[in-house]
Amino acid sequence: MPADVPNGNGLAAGPFANGDAPVPEAPAPEGQKARCSLHSRTPSFLDMASGTTNPNRMGLPKRPPSLNKMVDTFVAEMGGDRPIYSVLVANNGLAAVKFMRSIRTWAVQTFGHPRAVAMVAMATPEDIRINAEHVMQADQFVEVPGGTNNNNYANVKLIVQVAERAGVDAVWPGWGHASEIPDLPQSLAAKGIRFLGPPADAMAALGDKIGSTILAQAAGVPTLPWSGSGVAVSFAECNGVIPEETYNKACVFSLDEAIESCQRIGYPIMLKASWGGGGKGIRKVHNDDEVRQVFKQIQGEVPGSPIFAMKLAPQSRHLEVQLVADRHGNVASLFTRDCSVQRRHQKIIEEGPALAASQEQLRDMERCARALARSVGYQGAATVEYLYLVDEQKYCFLELNPRLQVEHPVTEGITETNIPSIQLMVGMGIPLWRMPELRASFDQDPKGEQYFDVESTPQRLPQHHVVAVRITSENAGDGFKPTAGRVDEVVFKPSPNVWGYFSVKGGGGIHEFSDSQFGHLFAKAPTREAAIRAMVVALRDVRVRGEIHTIIDYA
Repeated sequence: MPADVPNGNGLAAGPFANGDAPVPEAPAPEGQKARCSLHSRTPSFLDMASGTTNPNRMGLPKRPPSLNKMVDTFVAEMGGDRPIYSVLVANNGLAAVKFMRSIRTWAVQTFGHPRAVAMVAMATPEDIRINAEHVMQADQFVEVPGGTNNNNYANVKLIVQVAERAGVDAVWPGWGHASEIPDLPQSLAAKGIRFLGPPADAMAALGDKIGSTILAQAAGVPTLPWSGSGVAVSFAECNGVIPEETYNKACVFSLDEAIESCQRIGYPIMLKASWGGGGKGIRKVHNDDEVRQVFKQIQGEVPGSPIFAMKLAPQSRHLEVQLVADRHGNVASLFTRDCSVQRRHQKIIEEGPALAASQEQLRDMERCARALARSVGYQGAATVEYLYLVDEQKYCFLELNPRLQVEHPVTEGITETNIPSIQLMVGMGIPLWRMPELRASFDQDPKGEQYFDVESTPQRLPQHHVVAVRITSENAGDGFKPTAGRVDEVVFKPSPNVWGYFSVKGGGGIHEFSDSQFGHLFAKAPTREAAIRAMVVALRDVRVRGEIHTIIDYA
């Protein structure tokens, strides 16, 4: 079970917990008001941009040389090409908290020190006001503009500037925000900063739903009937950029084209915006009149996005494959998850491994997912999503998410791996076959150095089942509308087989720009039924008091 790394003060992590004294902050420029924060040394982005201090020291607390030496030795011994001493976490909330906890745990196991790799957080004024947990856990944080995420966590230019001036070695994007914007890895590469995710060209090709389906068809992955059926071009053939003429063949550009495409495919149909996500830009239609009613709504929810039509599979399960890929062309699949329980196209319960399909079909889904990722030179963590047609007992490609998914701890629970640490090691240039936890999952000596082929070597099958439930600040009595406000108390009782992550603690809160998900619970047992029972008990023991509403009472 993942666990908090104590630092002696009761927090999972905090500033200068390694005992190093903070470097004094330079005085604010004349006429600029000094900023006050939870930390004793907090550079704002304005402070950084003013150039009044050494930008390579602004984002990081003082580090003993011995820590860098340990990282250097580890990377050299593991066959990597670049040590990473510090990471800018370009995300907030649950994503940032989970990443920091995972890296702290890995650092203790690998180096005996939770801060072998320093964590630099971004924090908006709203995050600081509510005592956001990711701010408290970071080694240091940089204050950035508040408001909607285009001002901060989804602002590529800002993220790159903060990373460069903070002197970090890598940037972790998390999920949402800027995690699927190809300009981010491209801009960071130009500055010599590692992006803990895929290259820009692979992200651009696979992050787009239409483009990824075209590439999937070229890689031989089965797809549902859709507006782009038969349209295929490989990543190698197009040098990573699908020709506009080919791409447009899969799109519907007008209401008339949408109706014609739906009639050709056959109702019911899902109309989707290629750049949509999180329930935006997607509608189910049963006839021409419904297409007329929703087409402009889809266009308005995701402005400028191409739109496509795909056959609806009513009796289906939403199954997905977790992938990890290194910088050397190796791609490994870490089995499957079932995320079929959704509300308004948003996952609320996840589990793994998937049980809806046969083992033979699941292994074939994994093989196809690896082939697709390998065909585009993918790096980092990714998820390939499928629809499994229950009546026909066959699977069809849905999309590839070129980032880490919220539900990745389900896979960690069934494979005993730490996926954020794999992302970090991939960024260091370490091949998958040298990573101890991955070696163990393939029944190889975790401490061994002998090469093995991750494509052809059999994996150790999961011996447990994991069920996950998302905890959100939604009001079930008011149409599940998100709520915000103070949080006075969060009570959760973990056990050896039940664990969780929360982005708030008592005394904190959920602000108006926060994601509604602030918690994630996981239950692990030898069988699915036992895991569900353990989750039911865990949910009954969760208590959240404050101004927000949660789905706990509804659950």
